[in-house]
Amino acid sequence: MKEHTNLPRLSIASLGGTVSMQASASGSGSGVMPKLDCDEQLAKVPQLREMAHLEIATLGLLPSASLGFAALLEVLAWARGEVDRGAHAVILTQGTDSLEETAYFLDLLWPFDAPLVMTGAMRAASQPGNDGPANLLAAAQVALAPNSRGRGVLVQMNDQVHGAARVRKTASVAMAAFESPGCGPLGDVVEGVVVYGQPPGPREVLPLPHRTEHRVALLEACLDADTALLKATATLGYEGLVIAGFGAGHVSGSWSEVLGHLAPALPVIVATRTGSGPTATASYGFAGAEIDLQSKGVHMAGRLCPRKCRILLWLLIGTGRQQQLHGWLPR
Repeated sequence: MKEHTNLPRLSIASLGGTVSMQASASGSGSGVMPKLDCDEQLAKVPQLREMAHLEIATLGLLPSASLGFAALLEVLAWARGEVDRGAHAVILTQGTDSLEETAYFLDLLWPFDAPLVMTGAMRAASQPGNDGPANLLAAAQVALAPNSRGRGVLVQMNDQVHGAARVRKTASVAMAAFESPGCGPLGDVVEGVVVYGQPPGPREVLPLPHRTEHRVALLEACLDADTALLKATATLGYEGLVIAGFGAGHVSGSWSEVLGHLAPALPVIVATRTGSGPTATASYGFAGAEIDLQSKGVHMAGRLCPRKCRILLWLLIGTGRQQQLHGWLPR
């Protein structure tokens, strides 16, 4: 057996989620619940201890829908501390429901070349064919690969490696639930080796937010939607607004009129609800289309999905950089 002193240090923490879930002892019908801590998850992947010296932590046992920004800042502090103490890379396991959002949140604040790799499972640990151990092993292979450095936060699922800004959960229960629409994954894990299509590009990160009590609303445009909730946004104390718009980033004429009153008072982003492709900037001229919205001070999201727009705007407001919003939105 290899001496641990000759191995890279790999820090692994669990936040909960399906990868940690088992059926209740009470029998069928009660559903699976988060039960396995990080040690118990790693026990199913004994190869990891031959690959790296492991530092292990259980930071939570929550379904990922119950995570929040405050909890993620605590997770980030733990992960940054691990790198400061010499970790070659960090792995987080969590539920897949909010994985695309937590990955992007952490990516915007991750200042290191050391990889932060996130993974989970689509089948609970107590189900036949559960994918948690395979995903955890592949995540370690990604984390320890030299060509993973400088890429920020990565999501490894189903032997594919995705960038935090583009990855989406596109299926509710399928094993191949994660995609990066419009560009595909950054790389693949093939026989334990990580193969990337391109070298890492430049990254820009935000400082830690000095404000955390503010709120950003997310509303979806839909057929024949009234404007009551939209009008109430500012009066309810929200400091930012994201709209998941039709098509290339469109809303109804009545919504456009309300946004014209809101945009001077708080930052407003309109993204596309379609799941793939960018918002337009100069194609449509009707009331509620992108030319009209931009003339009223609304920002078009480009290729950033509505949920990630909300995270970006929350962090920009928290760091006092909301005036820089346009420069952070990818085209």
